Amino acid sequence: NDIDIYSLTVDSKVSSRFAHTVITSRVVNKADTMQEATFQVELPRRAFITNFSMIIEGVTYPGIIKKKAAAQEQYSAAVARGESAGLVKAAGRKTEQFQVSVSVAPTAKVTFELVYEELLKRHLGAYELLLKVQPQQLVKHLQMDIHIFEPQGISFLETESTFMTNELADALTVSQNKTKAHIQFKPVLSQQKSSGQQDTVLDGNFIVRYDVNRTISGGSIQIENGYFVHYFAPEGLPTIPKNVIFVIDKSGSMSGRKMQQTREALIKILDDLSPKDQFNLISFSGDAAQWKPLLVPASAENVNQARSYAAGIQAHGGTDINEAVLMAVQLLNSAKQKELMPEGTVSLIILLTDGDPTMGETNPARIQRNVKEAIDGQYSLFCLGFGFDVSYAFLEKLALDNGGLARRIYEDSDSALQLQDFYEEVANPLLTAVTFEYPSNVVEEVSQDNFRLLFKGSEIVVAGKLRDQSPDVLSAKVRGQLHMQNITFQTESRVTEQEKEFQSPKYIFHSFMERLWAYLTIQQLLEQMVSASATEKQALETRALNLSLHYCFVTPLTSMVVTKPDGRERSEVAEKPVETNRAPSVPERMIHGMDLRAKDVPAVASDSITGRLGERKASGSSTDLPRGFPSVEVEKEPWPHTSLGRGSLNPHFFFFQNQPRQPHPQVSCQPPSGLAHFLVLVSQPALPTLGTTAAVPAPIQAPPVILMLPGQSVDRLCVDIKHSQGPMNLLADPDQGIEVTAQYETERAQFSWIKVTFKNPQLQVRASPEHVVVTRNRKNSAYKWKETLFSVTPSLKMTMDEAGLLLLSSPDRVTIGLLPWDGPGEGLRLLLRDTDRFSSRVGGTLGQFYQDVLWGPPAAADDSKRTLRVQGLDYSATRLLKLDYQEGSPGTEISCWSIEL
Repeated sequence: NDIDIYSLTVDSKVSSRFAHTVITSRVVNKADTMQEATFQVELPRRAFITNFSMIIEGVTYPGIIKKKAAAQEQYSAAVARGESAGLVKAAGRKTEQFQVSVSVAPTAKVTFELVYEELLKRHLGAYELLLKVQPQQLVKHLQMDIHIFEPQGISFLETESTFMTNELADALTVSQNKTKAHIQFKPVLSQQKSSGQQDTVLDGNFIVRYDVNRTISGGSIQIENGYFVHYFAPEGLPTIPKNVIFVIDKSGSMSGRKMQQTREALIKILDDLSPKDQFNLISFSGDAAQWKPLLVPASAENVNQARSYAAGIQAHGGTDINEAVLMAVQLLNSAKQKELMPEGTVSLIILLTDGDPTMGETNPARIQRNVKEAIDGQYSLFCLGFGFDVSYAFLEKLALDNGGLARRIYEDSDSALQLQDFYEEVANPLLTAVTFEYPSNVVEEVSQDNFRLLFKGSEIVVAGKLRDQSPDVLSAKVRGQLHMQNITFQTESRVTEQEKEFQSPKYIFHSFMERLWAYLTIQQLLEQMVSASATEKQALETRALNLSLHYCFVTPLTSMVVTKPDGRERSEVAEKPVETNRAPSVPERMIHGMDLRAKDVPAVASDSITGRLGERKASGSSTDLPRGFPSVEVEKEPWPHTSLGRGSLNPHFFFFQNQPRQPHPQVSCQPPSGLAHFLVLVSQPALPTLGTTAAVPAPIQAPPVILMLPGQSVDRLCVDIKHSQGPMNLLADPDQGIEVTAQYETERAQFSWIKVTFKNPQLQVRASPEHVVVTRNRKNSAYKWKETLFSVTPSLKMTMDEAGLLLLSSPDRVTIGLLPWDGPGEGLRLLLRDTDRFSSRVGGTLGQFYQDVLWGPPAAADDSKRTLRVQGLDYSATRLLKLDYQEGSPGTEISCWSIEL
């Protein structure tokens, strides 16, 4: 609409984990009529907006932060005008979206500026700064600057982007010394353009991950302008053995993909148990059942039995959370009474559910009270809410009341990985009953200073205010309990030395540590409010509100009023979103392939709907199907479904489960009583029946592997795998620090997975036909094929282009590529480049061909055959036509010497 963004800058300063980010957008109206300019930004959910302003024709219109009740009048007036008054809304798993629009006169310019702050949280051994880059048009001056200052020293630093191309990579510079880093991204117009188009390619995440140096000490105390922060995450502590009970919801709503992903994650989690741990499983629907009568040691035999039990869990019935959790508590109590719980261990209950209680005790407040009384501070309860049909507020209070935390598990292809990641967070307890002590003559005020548990890969943060005229030395004691003993850490810091350290970098914003203290205190007060009594809650809320107003933070207790100059006084209100039970729309769920509930079914009036693909009107119904839905054929089937006459259809299947609940307002038919399943066939047009014709030659196939063999008489070798049992060791080069393993399915003639493991950095890449999973520091990140990726560490570069080619490279290593080939002979493919870098110690099923290979001459009777010898074994090679998949689909036809393994 002729609104041109001529400048967009993102400036993020990270000082001792506290990030201060300023986003500035400058626009001009190039039209000769009034136009609307929209400023839209995604920011991290844990961040607090601290300022927003618009400068229009030299006049500044600031956002004013008020108590939420005081802003209600402007909010109500905006709603009465029919306007969307909320400027901030939830936008994804980790982000919120801030959006404001304003009318702009012809040739006029507007400057938007948004400021937000957050304390970066250490998660599985790393801090993560997430920035969204979405200009939605080419921008003449686009620049991103990230400055990091960490007095402890930066131990590793990496960047990752979901939009970076090789051209854009030239616009990215990273410089780093012991304590400081600067990342700059400044692409010119030509670099921002997508191939052959005028559209921008800049749309996605830019992530910076890093960690700091640590020792087995009392942590690091940093001081600035009368305030201090104490970071505590000691290295080298042994893991405390744990007693863990997994409480798994198997009610009917968990059927299908959710149950499959839960089983997959649970089996992986069981494999990760330490032999020193004890565990048990409880599965529940309308009633609960425990796998074993007592806690059992995590021996190989018990874990294998538990895996078999987990693999057989089937979903059906209602949801009785109260009975299941109380059964878990009773199991732990019984083990304690019978002295089966070793001294010094940690006891955890991990609850996974996807719905609110529907059977037994269904009152959430009574369930929370029952569980709190039963646990009585002895154990920690962690609650995982699968999807959006469960009350997150209910689970959050249930967890926080009992020394744990709650987490949303999003329904997606990586749900199993989300479950595994959560378990990794709590799998390795290091200390219990952690308390921080500071001398009262030095410290005036302090944030939360006692914590139930410290887990490996996390960090405890305490911040406080120093007294005026306090001594120059701030000392601290941190007490906690190891497995079988108490331990005390001591540390101290000199105030004058610390003050100087934070004055030297020019980019450190003044009084950042005071704001860090306020941010941390508000977050902790808000969390404490969840499990506080009514009297305590009021006092906590008052303190959190006062801090929010004093430091200008938009929190759940405050609102920011933005006045817009459109000829009359109008205001809009920005409020901090809270966790809700907002469910995705039906089409969104179908796109992600999720199992759907009866309430999501389009309106139907009979048990049978027929029609051809593309028709929108269904027979037997006066209601149009939602736009974008193909017509469907529905048949009521018993469960499990055992047979289906497919005819000439090419069907896709979805299972809908009806539960005895109120029908969705849009559904015109009453659900049947009890549980029933509907099998829905979304049918594509049938292919025409072919008559008798001459045989069509089989298409030329792409081999599973093409090996580039530099310096040999044959430059490439096509490898077909005909015999495979179990995982294969394809490549192993100890000098390169690389290992490649895979599972090959001979019946389907394709790899079901390929795994690449690097020693430095310690990183694992596992590719399957569904997605790529990267594991580092015990953290899993899932990437869908054909989504651009660009990740850089000092010793490894990882890129994926729109064709799905994933390349893992570094200056001195062999480059390994993985590709989801969708041409003839579809499946995963492995690529190797720079193979002259293999060492003399390379080995494995494929690695052996980079040792001394001896080629025999072509056979006298048939020059398309010859023999090659590798490590004393002879292989018959045949010259065949193959498809070269290395440059992507559709592939190039080549003549290749082929062997079978």
